[in-house]
Amino acid sequence: MVSTVRAAVRVEGIVQGVGFRPFVYSLAARLGLAGWVGNDADGVFAEVEGTPESVERFLGLLETDAPPLARVARVTATTMSPNGASGFSIVASDPTGRRRALVAPDSATCDDCLAELADPADRRFGYPFINCTNCGPRFTIVTGVPYDRPQTTMASFTMCAACEVEYHDPADRRFHAQPACCPACGPRLRLLDAAGADVAGEPLAEAARRLAQGQVIAVKGLGGYHLAVDAGCEAAASALRARKHREDKPFALMAADVAAARELCEVDEVGQALLASPRRPVVLLPRRAGAPVAGAVAPGNRQLGIMLPYTPLHHLLVRETGRPIVLTSGNVSDEPIAYADADALARLAGIADAFLTHDRAIHIRTDDSVVRPLRGGAAVLRRSRGYAPEPVTVTAAFPRPVLACGAELKNTFCLAAQSRAFISHHIGDLENYQTLRSFTEGIAHFRRLFDTEPEVVAYDLHPEYLSTKYALDLDGVDLVGVQHHHAHIASCLADNDEQGPVIGVAFDGTGFGTDGTIWGGEFLLADLASFERAGHLDPVPMPGGVAAIRQPWRMAAAYLDAAYGDGLPDGLAVAQRNAGRWPEVVAMARRGINAPLTSSAGRLFDAVAALLGVRDEINYEGQAAIELEQWADASEPGAYPAAITGGSPLRVRGADLVRAAAGDLLAGAGPGAVAARFHRGMAAVITQVCGLLRERSGLGAVALSGGVFQNLLLLETVAGLLEGDGFRVLVHARVPPNDGGISLGQAAVAGARDRLGAG
Repeated sequence: MVSTVRAAVRVEGIVQGVGFRPFVYSLAARLGLAGWVGNDADGVFAEVEGTPESVERFLGLLETDAPPLARVARVTATTMSPNGASGFSIVASDPTGRRRALVAPDSATCDDCLAELADPADRRFGYPFINCTNCGPRFTIVTGVPYDRPQTTMASFTMCAACEVEYHDPADRRFHAQPACCPACGPRLRLLDAAGADVAGEPLAEAARRLAQGQVIAVKGLGGYHLAVDAGCEAAASALRARKHREDKPFALMAADVAAARELCEVDEVGQALLASPRRPVVLLPRRAGAPVAGAVAPGNRQLGIMLPYTPLHHLLVRETGRPIVLTSGNVSDEPIAYADADALARLAGIADAFLTHDRAIHIRTDDSVVRPLRGGAAVLRRSRGYAPEPVTVTAAFPRPVLACGAELKNTFCLAAQSRAFISHHIGDLENYQTLRSFTEGIAHFRRLFDTEPEVVAYDLHPEYLSTKYALDLDGVDLVGVQHHHAHIASCLADNDEQGPVIGVAFDGTGFGTDGTIWGGEFLLADLASFERAGHLDPVPMPGGVAAIRQPWRMAAAYLDAAYGDGLPDGLAVAQRNAGRWPEVVAMARRGINAPLTSSAGRLFDAVAALLGVRDEINYEGQAAIELEQWADASEPGAYPAAITGGSPLRVRGADLVRAAAGDLLAGAGPGAVAARFHRGMAAVITQVCGLLRERSGLGAVALSGGVFQNLLLLETVAGLLEGDGFRVLVHARVPPNDGGISLGQAAVAGARDRLGAG
């Protein structure tokens, strides 16, 4: 007699909305197992009965052969008494209990759906909303869990008979695919004019025709509206800039496929993998000489941000257009992306000439993610669509649920519980009511979605941040203030699932220091719970305060005054260009009137950018430093020295770098060489300081974080020098080094302090 066993199985992770139940059904059938499978508030549950060998093989294959979009975090099995059951079925979901199931990110259209999209014999031929269990909308349409159609924005679309057959057929790719639909029963495409009236003709063809004529088209995507123009049309790209009030910041592009992307950019294997991944981020790649792109798309930029189509609508539109298109966020600069139809029509009517839209609602706005190739992998610069809300898992669990409110710029929030940190989609800069509302609504949605009520709330120490004020207004929670740069280093530690201590190098533009000054060029000895400020850039004044951020020439004046005093040499172009206000600004810096001290590395990069003539004023955050990196001659091996003064904390004389750069310029050196020597000088002095701190602390690991380390020339040079000096180097991989990663760091600090308190 053949012995049988029965096991109750639980699978946790991203296992809802990714075809996991159909996969379990097929696997069980193939192995001859009886039982059933279903969804509940934790994930997927099942009972299987069969031979011991088959049950054991079943448990192993749950992880190794899981569907493409699944992320299996844990499989547990409990032995039960066999009951002689036969057959295998998918049972109704159990919505009871505390919700801990994970929601899958949105995923790009799979190859099988693309084949159907292009097949004239298929009933979904040319249908803009084709999807299956392996692709399509997820996070942006989910209203609750367990993940079933009634808890998505597809609830209002009743499946036709043909879709119902597929949905209930275990052998079909759309078996229990919740957004499944077809032209007979699903969302419909429309083209509207700027007043919201229907435009005659086939919507896609008419939209493509208008793009070819130079019009601006608002296109409803997965997480919100984009604004599209023909990427090769100078007049259209310039008009879009003027209407969006976006002077210089580069636009993202969408190309039909990797081959089309290669006509615009240098695409290596890493770049190709990032472009073609199911996450479909915007990938920053080196611009190909002579790329057929209008100058207004990315003025003065050696790189282009490229993405491939990630919805069937995008595939059809780019195919119909026949050339790359600009696809930038549907908003006026500094506002959140529009995602609700009525709001989009109201806010974008002055920008778009027409709207390519549809009647499937977006539940949560989610901007495009942005990445760069880095050391064989990816550096995430904006973590949003395709990534959120996939959690960052950590080994050290959170004793109590934590809400981390993030920073002011590039805001994200983080809701953490047990071993999972759910970092939100990109919210944006918390500088207006619309973005603040997006922040508060996003927090409320995450609390419902993951059934988590925070007991600890972490916030930045800056008293004027709206995220901080939000935290301080909450009742019934324990509040944890986290210094900005400690949060950066903690974010890097959590990103690498480490506890520390490490030598932390936190270089950015602005952060509120514990001494009330503006930090930003920091060397910390830090673990998750605490830190010591072990070194920093020598503080200099910011003449005019915030004006010095918008006008980098002011920082050049402050640094040159620190370098030369009254002996400033003649012939420096930055002083000549700003001669009318130079004496006034220098006097302001010297008197310290409206000139707060800052150790910011970002402001030092600004000073050198203005000195070299990169730019005296900026139109978006970090512009001067971004362009300075692009000016640098990668073949230049030289590096400027900077003095390091002893004591605790160590101090780095950034003015030495500025003086060396000014001297080279006056001696006739080219700006490309000077920019490179400055970058390499910064990398060298970072390495020197880390060496001194290793001697004092015995620490051999360095964590690099902060927005300045979005600069790949600096990051790769620093990492190479540190590794050559025997350090173990931690960099970001799962979250951005900029303020978009701050919320993870705040949560990690709050959790670590909570563990200490509990101990």
